[in-house]
Amino acid sequence: MKTVTLPVAYVPLVDAAPLIVAHEMGFAETEGISLDLIAAPSWSSVRDMLAFGRVDAAHLLSPVPVAMAMGLGGVTTPLSAVSVLSLNGNVIGVSRVIEEKLRAAGFGFDFVDPIKAAEALVQVCTKPLTFGVPFPFSMHVELLRYWCAHTALGADGIEIRTVPPPLMVDALASGDVDAFCVGEPWGSVAVDQGSGALLLPGQAIWKFAPEKVLAVRTEWAETEPNLLGRLMRAVWHAGRWLSRPESRIAAAELLSRKDYLDVSPELIDRALSGNLTVTARGDQRTVPHFVEFHEGAAGFPWRSQAKWIAQQLGRTHNLSDPSFTERASKVFRTDLYRKHIASTGSDFPGASEKVEGSIRIDTPVASARGQLTLLPDEFFDARVFDPSPED
Repeated sequence: MKTVTLPVAYVPLVDAAPLIVAHEMGFAETEGISLDLIAAPSWSSVRDMLAFGRVDAAHLLSPVPVAMAMGLGGVTTPLSAVSVLSLNGNVIGVSRVIEEKLRAAGFGFDFVDPIKAAEALVQVCTKPLTFGVPFPFSMHVELLRYWCAHTALGADGIEIRTVPPPLMVDALASGDVDAFCVGEPWGSVAVDQGSGALLLPGQAIWKFAPEKVLAVRTEWAETEPNLLGRLMRAVWHAGRWLSRPESRIAAAELLSRKDYLDVSPELIDRALSGNLTVTARGDQRTVPHFVEFHEGAAGFPWRSQAKWIAQQLGRTHNLSDPSFTERASKVFRTDLYRKHIASTGSDFPGASEKVEGSIRIDTPVASARGQLTLLPDEFFDARVFDPSPED
């Protein structure tokens, strides 16, 4: 098999691991491809490199291809999210000033309860908080807006400012932002540098949030199906490898290299293990499935997830036409996932949509091989999202 080199863009984050592992551990080579991994300074850079053909594929925020399909953001090249690279993995944190106010008010940083966290913030903050987020169209923003809308913070309780992930700690330390929602390891870096404390994991708001996707131009997916399949299978095998506990130490060492995240392996291990240090005082909390790459059909691009994202974006940007939601849902390519991952022996859900938020415990579901168990996917407020169109 002739080796073909594929340029792939990513932002240096723990959840870029499937691409880095696919390249470094030989999964790409087994598929007859080589990944030219290109680190980008911001999510707008990743989006533009992919949209304008600088790269063939990208580690991308899950709402970006949905937003583009809805005509938002100024770049409308059709993209396809062919798999979910990672679930969860974000943290919400606050500055040291707010941390001290929360402590004085008796808040215990339990890292569990979004309702109590919101009530505590309202109690100690007299003005809307400015939250740093990596990009306007991101799960970070949607989780924050959902949290605010259904707690004491209120739908207009925060202001949002875009800050690239590697600059988030500096923005917090300088007072440019009061708080943040960002992917690891940057939350842990803020704690270790004494700039802030972690308030909640993103999964406390939605347990099964699709954080990053493997995205390609739709035109490329149609003209290069063989290369697409090789790439998707390499990434799938990397995600499975990452899900094994015995891989964690090697993965942390690999991601920590200067060529990739350039932080200590211990910081990366916190995210991979779910054992996070949430304050500079050393308070530790454990979050099962803090970031998930494989278990529970983590890689499956549920169209109902795309519809949830589209609905949230529609509310924010006053797009009430239901056709926007339907059109946007099609960028999550369950069809391509089934086609190209079938040869791995992976089990697939029998449906391409589900009622989001309805799974409270590990649940066996109808699947191609009858061996699939889905992980809990509830929202913190026990609401559910039914993707079926209203009559």
